[in-house]
Amino acid sequence: MADRNKNEKKPTVKKEENAVVLDYLSRGYVKSDMSKFGGKPIAQAIGTEQFTLLELAPKNGVNLEIQDTVYIGKGKRDKIYRVLGKLDFENLTATSRIELDYAIRDIVEAEEEKYVEFFNTTDSVSTRMHSLELIPGIGKKYMWDIIKAREEKPFESFKDISERLPTLADPAGMIVNRVKQELDTTTPRRGKNKYYIFTQPPRAARKR
Repeated sequence: MADRNKNEKKPTVKKEENAVVLDYLSRGYVKSDMSKFGGKPIAQAIGTEQFTLLELAPKNGVNLEIQDTVYIGKGKRDKIYRVLGKLDFENLTATSRIELDYAIRDIVEAEEEKYVEFFNTTDSVSTRMHSLELIPGIGKKYMWDIIKAREEKPFESFKDISERLPTLADPAGMIVNRVKQELDTTTPRRGKNKYYIFTQPPRAARKR
């Protein structure tokens, strides 16, 4: 239990300062019950640090473009008037769901060093489970292959990982798939799904 709690606290270290726009609705949501901000321009976005799904209100006269990166941190913001709050996965628009894959991959590839370091240094989340096994496509055998390879020499890039371990042809894509699993609140949080390694756990999960 201690290992699990330690792992789940990691994503809460930094707050979102930038976000990628997934969808922009200039007239707000079609369904009035989608948000209390119905009728007003709104953007659905994903944070670049913890992949937090967010609703954003643009400044007056500002039109946002899908896949734009916007500043949402403290201080002066060029395009965003207010961060309205967190967004549940099930309330993403059809456009947001399509754009989600592209946005997450762009974020992961832009921070390649950070995620390569994950392959180099990540440890167990419990006495029976290694963090590497939480990545879709990595079982016990591939886990040991990765550990052996990184002990011989730390990985330097995604390309280095795939060249030294051909079975991991798309390391960035594997990270993307894990992030999507963690964001999907429509699936039961059992087994491997109960752990959070790249995203911020919901409050209920953090309290356990």
